[in-house]
Amino acid sequence: MDLTQANVIKQHLIDPEICIRCNTCEAICPVAAITHNDLNYVVDAEKCNLCMACISPCPTGSIDNWRVMPRIKAYTPAEQLTWEELPAELSPAELEDAGVGAQEVAHAELAAADAPALSAGEAGLNSARFGATLPPWSAAHAYTQLYGPKSAEKTITATVSGNVRVTDVGHEYDTHHIVLDFGNLPFPVLEGQSIGIIPPGAEASGRAYHARQYSIASPRNGERPGYNNLSLTVKRVLENHQGQPVRGVGSNYLCDLKVGDKVQVVGPFGNSFLMPNHPRSNIVMICTGTGSAPMRAMTEWRRRLRATGKFEGGKLMLFFGARTQQELPYFGPLQSLPKDFIDTNFAYSRTPGQPKTYVQDLLRTRAADVSALMRDPNTYFYVCGLKSMEEGVVLALQDVAQQAGIDWEVLGAALKKEGRLHLETY
Repeated sequence: MDLTQANVIKQHLIDPEICIRCNTCEAICPVAAITHNDLNYVVDAEKCNLCMACISPCPTGSIDNWRVMPRIKAYTPAEQLTWEELPAELSPAELEDAGVGAQEVAHAELAAADAPALSAGEAGLNSARFGATLPPWSAAHAYTQLYGPKSAEKTITATVSGNVRVTDVGHEYDTHHIVLDFGNLPFPVLEGQSIGIIPPGAEASGRAYHARQYSIASPRNGERPGYNNLSLTVKRVLENHQGQPVRGVGSNYLCDLKVGDKVQVVGPFGNSFLMPNHPRSNIVMICTGTGSAPMRAMTEWRRRLRATGKFEGGKLMLFFGARTQQELPYFGPLQSLPKDFIDTNFAYSRTPGQPKTYVQDLLRTRAADVSALMRDPNTYFYVCGLKSMEEGVVLALQDVAQQAGIDWEVLGAALKKEGRLHLETY
């Protein structure tokens, strides 16, 4: 059945009560059917082709919601942007009143099940199509959504046990390392997972603030080993994507916290952007700004394993970008790590008197070493940072592969299928 001509559709919707506004769905949608405002992420029924590309990567399951609807009564993006909860499904009687019979419902269900995903040719490069939605085969089991809007426990309370600045003093790059302690309450996490923080207060409409998502910056055994705590890397947001002045609700709330303050947390989230446990695995980490949080967690876990003297791990490579050295979080600690432990590469795009350099430029500069790791099936790539970097990084990986005589389409498909290329951009 032609989805664009059907009178009855199975409409794809996002649950605003569960969604943590992580932008994964919008970033990965190959037909730009998903958009958002300050409140909700929504799906345009006129654009959605039911390719299902957004389903698996969603960390909360909020994306996996559907309603059988007469096409002329499909919920518009404008309607969805105002929702606080999903509308109830139309009953058989309501569908019948709208002129929809059981046979048409069945046809809509069948059309949705049979809808084809975009082919590689139709999608162009579409960097997201190479991103894995499965974790590495050796990754530890991730616990998710222990606390949240529709779990038995709505939130868990954490206590701030540390809040330190991790960038040099500057108006535009105030980044903090924040430690949260969960006391005796269970909150197991892994490197690569994230949590949601619920700021106190409400929108102008009176609606309570939704959770803001932050990647965990500490390893599985805590910021302080053996304690039930974790850390976050948070940059104070002072302007929006259009450059207009604005104070980010979540980031400013977190950066202003004092030791002893209480914070409401939901999660954890994420079961694919996980590090491999296989000791011989190589890890290539590519990040910008606070996208360094999961990379710090992975690096620190490897460092702790190495310190036991009983762990002989694979190679670690880090490509870390910022506008200037002063804006790069954790610059000092990174410099102190042994060179035989991690190969660090820094890219600065706004250093006065210097040419602009981005992480994708460094990937090409280190092509010989990167391509050697590409040939090793034990190599895993992780990309985290601003959405604008994603396509450039994947293009650079493609160029590195082709320069080395590696078929990128074959390699890219293998990286996706085997959980070895993870893209988490926002």
